[in-house]
Amino acid sequence: MLIRMAFLMLSLAITTAAHASSSSALADKYADNNGVRIHYVASGKGPLVVMIHGFPDYWATWKPLIRDLGADGYRTVAIDDRGYNLSDKPKGVAAYAMSNLVADVAAVIAAEGRSTAILVGHDWGAAIAWQVAIQHPELVNRLVILSVPHPSGLARELANNKAQQASSQYARNFQEPGSETHLTAEKLAAWVKNPTERKGYIDAFERSDFTAMMNYYRANYPKSFDEETPVARIDEHDVVKCPVLVIHGMKDQALLAAGHSGTWEHVTEDTTILMVPTAGHWVQHDAEALVDRTIKDWLDQRRN
Repeated sequence: MLIRMAFLMLSLAITTAAHASSSSALADKYADNNGVRIHYVASGKGPLVVMIHGFPDYWATWKPLIRDLGADGYRTVAIDDRGYNLSDKPKGVAAYAMSNLVADVAAVIAAEGRSTAILVGHDWGAAIAWQVAIQHPELVNRLVILSVPHPSGLARELANNKAQQASSQYARNFQEPGSETHLTAEKLAAWVKNPTERKGYIDAFERSDFTAMMNYYRANYPKSFDEETPVARIDEHDVVKCPVLVIHGMKDQALLAAGHSGTWEHVTEDTTILMVPTAGHWVQHDAEALVDRTIKDWLDQRRN
């Protein structure tokens, strides 16, 4: 009897392990937006979570969150933004206008056979996620933002905060003709601390288009402190109609924490803001355990 029980327990453990391994396997998939193919990886079953990276990054920035949410019963999807890694790299500044970036996310949601999703974005991915939620509220039921203020908050800080103006000089430099000639895959991956992951980043950046990366800034970032663009404008209609979680590393030298003040004035549902004093711009890596646990718990509390 004891031998049979031990055998059954062993069989159950093997089956459970196999199921966990299967559910966490990543599948390469593609969505089509008007002829532009967007690569993404997907795994798991459950509510759809679409993760959008920023600069310089690719889908693998979300590996820990994919693991944690996948184990909690979510369908996780991590995008390669257009211009990056295995996604298409259309030519010209106009190809990277915010309207196209928003449509890329909508195409991924549609490719998954869903009508709505949870969006998680960092850096440019956060700017895109804000705009998807603002322009297409029917597509977004939860919004998780890392680092980037609401467009009205960013516009306010760029117009009035000299510290933010100075911190944004890098973006003005990126807008200059030929800025991409100063980039290399190795330089772009220098922020990645894990040497094994860094190799993957270098490979991904070698497959990417540096001009495309700079075109995000040329097409969408304000060229002067008082210019309004999709990522920085004060508009009473820029309202988000779903619950929002904002996470910000207070050591971020590109986007200052003050930009998040008043975020709740542009959201009709509950708004949660987490400030992490020890983290910088890549808050999802600098405070990985805290960020991933916060996102998981926040989503679980609002699970339909």
